[in-house]
Amino acid sequence: MRLPPTPRVLFLRELARELRQDGRAGRVIVAVDGGPGGTAFADDLAAVFDEAGADVVRASMRDFHRSHADRTRLGPETVEGYYCGAYDEVTLRRVLIDPFRLGGSAGFQTVAFDEARDAPAESRWLSAGPDAVLVLDGEFLLRPSLRDEWNASVLLVDEPQNPAYLADADPRAHAGVLVDEADPAAPRRVAREG
Repeated sequence: MRLPPTPRVLFLRELARELRQDGRAGRVIVAVDGGPGGTAFADDLAAVFDEAGADVVRASMRDFHRSHADRTRLGPETVEGYYCGAYDEVTLRRVLIDPFRLGGSAGFQTVAFDEARDAPAESRWLSAGPDAVLVLDGEFLLRPSLRDEWNASVLLVDEPQNPAYLADADPRAHAGVLVDEADPAAPRRVAREG
């Protein structure tokens, strides 16, 4: 289905072409780092990849949370504690990133934890074509322990960021593309400072 040529769609089409060109042949993982606005942006970016004929997989870091009990076992959750321990990167790699990169018939999962129930999610194994694009949204995707996992990355600069994340990761310096989405109908690229 052809998407309407709105300024947002035109921007996302150009961005998708650029992100796919920067990626290697085969499967590509695109990280969209941002707060709540990152999900809508990633959904729309995935729709543009799909429009172009790509086999698209959508996932979100919110589906790789740690349990509330695990996050607060040493006391109440702080801003820094949330940054350091909110997400289960080991499971993210084991059930999504690593098997997705393998390609072929390797199955992967896009959901490992149900935050609303504060419990593990039922396993549901998926597969995708050899040139599939995984669009993953979430906060902290440009942290040092994850940023090398992505073939391409987008940082939504207008989204609020955790101060501990900013101090540790400097996401603006490591994002492939900086996007200002203060006006969601007309997102725009932001030049790097300095």
